[in-house]
Amino acid sequence: MEPTLGRVLIVVPTYNERGNLPMITGRLRAALPEADILIADDNSPDGTGEAADAIAAEDPQVHVLHRPGKQGLGAAYIAGFRWGLSHGYDVLVQIDADGSHQPEELPRLLEALSQGADLAIGSRYVVGGEVVNWPWSREFLSRGGNIYTRIMLGLPIRDATAGFRAYRAATLEKIGLDDVQSQGYCFQVDLTLRTIRNGLRVREVPITFVERTVGASKMNRAIMAEALWRIAAWGVTGLPARFRRNRH
Repeated sequence: MEPTLGRVLIVVPTYNERGNLPMITGRLRAALPEADILIADDNSPDGTGEAADAIAAEDPQVHVLHRPGKQGLGAAYIAGFRWGLSHGYDVLVQIDADGSHQPEELPRLLEALSQGADLAIGSRYVVGGEVVNWPWSREFLSRGGNIYTRIMLGLPIRDATAGFRAYRAATLEKIGLDDVQSQGYCFQVDLTLRTIRNGLRVREVPITFVERTVGASKMNRAIMAEALWRIAAWGVTGLPARFRRNRH
């Protein structure tokens, strides 16, 4: 990573991830020792917040943001991004707490930023990317969701639902976080769409996604339903602009 990128904050949202927390923070600190970590916990009943406090007490580069309750992935990331922007960080990274995203691959996302990208996405579905140990049904839904997204929104992105990302602070400030209401995987699509519609540069970096071994997935029907209707709505509202571009 080039020093010109400045200060890096890795935002790790948690809800009932106590068993994964020492693993993910340890791997992140080893992979990128100069970066800081912000654990954004949604008042996990399993004691994740207390475990995060204990880690932060031993490591000044680990911080904890305690939130009042489970309000969704998107809200957790928005809160984490706002905390990072208010504390002067230049790059904001998002990563799952369960180890499905490999911290060791994070330097390659930052390298994409150093080469000019405004948003770097760790992609499962570009050449070199892969998914390990996922049930075929989950991969089918994920790939299908990304095809649906490309068709509805005209996005030139293979993995718009990916949750392993690095943003320049300037990108988040430009795309506007005030009116983001989407949650779940839809949140990832929302910010990707906003980045592209603002004329910013998005680069997909191949990663290896590994199914979690500890804890339970947060995916449910409500998250999938939200993604379907929000993406459809964005596609309809964006059609006039897409037609105008195609005519020129």
